[in-house]
Amino acid sequence: MTLAEAVRSWNYSPLEADNIESARDVVNNEEPDVVLLDIDLPDGSGLDLLEEIKETAPETVVIMITGNISVPNTIAALRGGAHDFIGKPVRLEELRVTLRNAIEIKRLRREVTQVRHERKSAFSFDQIIGESGSIKRAKDLAEKVALSDVNAILLQGETGTGKDLFARAIHFASVRSDAPYLAINCAALPANLIESELFGYEKGAFTDAKQRKEGLFEQAQGGTIFLDEIGEMELGLQAKLLRVLEENTFRRVGGLKDITFDARIIAASNKNLKDESEAGNFRLDLFYRLSVIQIDIPPLREREDDCLLLADHFIERNNPKRRGEKLKGLSAKTSEIFRRHQWKGNVRELRNVIERASILEDSDQVSTAHLPADLLKDLGGGAETPSHFPVRLPAGGIALDDVEEMLVTQAYESTNHNLTRAARLLRISRDQLRYKLKKYGSYRPDGALEGESRSDAA
Repeated sequence: MTLAEAVRSWNYSPLEADNIESARDVVNNEEPDVVLLDIDLPDGSGLDLLEEIKETAPETVVIMITGNISVPNTIAALRGGAHDFIGKPVRLEELRVTLRNAIEIKRLRREVTQVRHERKSAFSFDQIIGESGSIKRAKDLAEKVALSDVNAILLQGETGTGKDLFARAIHFASVRSDAPYLAINCAALPANLIESELFGYEKGAFTDAKQRKEGLFEQAQGGTIFLDEIGEMELGLQAKLLRVLEENTFRRVGGLKDITFDARIIAASNKNLKDESEAGNFRLDLFYRLSVIQIDIPPLREREDDCLLLADHFIERNNPKRRGEKLKGLSAKTSEIFRRHQWKGNVRELRNVIERASILEDSDQVSTAHLPADLLKDLGGGAETPSHFPVRLPAGGIALDDVEEMLVTQAYESTNHNLTRAARLLRISRDQLRYKLKKYGSYRPDGALEGESRSDAA
């Protein structure tokens, strides 16, 4: 029985080639899962073809066959990427087991590739929803940084703005995407545990150190470490982190040997670390080292109508969980409430509101019936018109334009010339507000980008 006949009897589909040239054509055109490659071919060495296969089809599993298994040939083949060796004469049972293992390895490699692709898609920048200028600028900066070789990035933004989503998107858009992404919340662990979690420890370093343990810095080699709530890290550990960033080395707790470090650190905080540094709560030198690249993620209340886009996104994501008909969107009243709400919990708060509605809502729209009380409170209940109006008409009357000018100017001044927030206070669009301000001669861009205060443009 020939090898081809044996392989076919095991329910595989063999392809045959009798020299390097024909084998090269088979590999390039048919993309086989496994290649049985003889070292001694009529027109050259199979080791040379092995090198070509691993360059053009690195996922292909190659099994070398030879009648002379020498140490130099074995070393060369393994270094070239061969999976295994089989000697001549070929024992069919050995070949069958080797082939079965090779097919399994190919299947696992395919699954790993698929999982990596799915993770990249799930955490891409496309998953950061928003059309406002502020979020677009943050995304553009993050995408540029992801492709750079900078090893420290600082994300600042309020709780719930999506700092973790930005961190993952940066990792999976970078050349480090196939390496590990590891995250730790600096506020969730006691100070004495964070150091051992980050740096690992040697056996006997402390009472419960029964054996050596690798920390995140070793496990994440070549990848990314996300340090969430870094502002909660104690000052002594901040000094050690600064040393890692400056020298690219660290030591395990209780260790004497420096270990080379190669990973990107993305730090995040819901505090202003510059202010924390000036108050003595955060090391100023570490702040400057991290903030070479600083990405400020805007709160949802400053992102115009992004709340409606996000609502649609979360509705679509929650629809598969519903037992009844699918939600199609927000009712007109709910949309208005969403636009006016301050969203102190930012995107996380909005996501929770939609998830609640997806569970409780019986109709095909998110109505006000199942909104949390704090959303309705902003509008005095959300459904009723107030029985009194805060502006009283003087006995002698007043020009309507004068009332409008006073209200428009007051809203503009009280928000430090921020068009978005002022328009929200007046419940009109930014374009309408800009028109009215120009009409009354109150519009003052002061050199900022149109539609933003000076603080927005910074």
